[in-house]
Amino acid sequence: MGEGLAVLASSLNTVRTMAIRDIYETDFDEDVQTESSANLCPECDGRVTTNAVETVCEDCGLVIDEQRIDHGPEWRGFDDERERTGAPLTAARHDRGLSTEIGRGTDANGNSLSEQKRRRLFRMRREQTRGRFQSKAERNLAHGLSEVRRISSALELSETLRDQACRLFRSAQNEDLLQGRSIEAMAAASVYGACRCNGRPRTLDGITHSARVEQSRVTNAYTTLNTELGLPAQPVTPSAFVPRLASELDVSDQIRQRARQLAEASESTEATTGVRPSGFAAACLYKAGREDGRWLTQSDVADVANVSVVTVRTHRDALDELAV
Repeated sequence: MGEGLAVLASSLNTVRTMAIRDIYETDFDEDVQTESSANLCPECDGRVTTNAVETVCEDCGLVIDEQRIDHGPEWRGFDDERERTGAPLTAARHDRGLSTEIGRGTDANGNSLSEQKRRRLFRMRREQTRGRFQSKAERNLAHGLSEVRRISSALELSETLRDQACRLFRSAQNEDLLQGRSIEAMAAASVYGACRCNGRPRTLDGITHSARVEQSRVTNAYTTLNTELGLPAQPVTPSAFVPRLASELDVSDQIRQRARQLAEASESTEATTGVRPSGFAAACLYKAGREDGRWLTQSDVADVANVSVVTVRTHRDALDELAV
């Protein structure tokens, strides 16, 4: 009986000790430095700590090992050729680019397939096409992203802008902004919104010309995107349109620089407030061409800027009054 009481008291003391012990936080952060008692510094036998980048001695500062994690590409080799294990993820595809495509006619080595294997691949390709989309929303997303890629390619936009427009379209679908609106209009509005957010001089008329929808629908879709998603769109200035218009008119660098000076000087005086920036840029190019001795016609600069001749003439008179 006495021995049982002694064992019970010892167990209670152990439980009491476990209950009042300090609680230490544990994590799996790779950057946390850890001490290694087994490995000592080969120079001074000092304390060695290891983090995600290197193993270093705390006493003498000797770097024993570095770059423990390989951040390089995951190469694989077939026939002495280095290839990636797969295509990189992209926002321009509805499945992030993870889908598989079944080829036609030849195998991986380029050899022709038999008729039996061709029929088998045809059946596999048909079933893959049927099971490509899991829902109607995913099908609409694929169609919208394809429209974004087509418009971006027609406008010769960079891949960065294209991916931003695709992410903007995906955000619009996640916020249920596609209901009751055209997918093509929302795709064009996404491209225009990406250009506005990055300060690219693209007019709504130019984007609508590449889209397969009316301009009124694109305007409505962009207004919805800007209101619901709160796009950080910056106002486009006339000086941003000068390089593109000058390139289309094939003018000299001197005329381009002078037109840019006229546009920036007008912006500082707030003379460009409430005007169409492309039309004012066309007027700056027209005035700079006259000063340089190259007589650009008002109709030519108006056609490039997609404005009327009256607009160019009005802004030219405003430039003459400013005397910049």
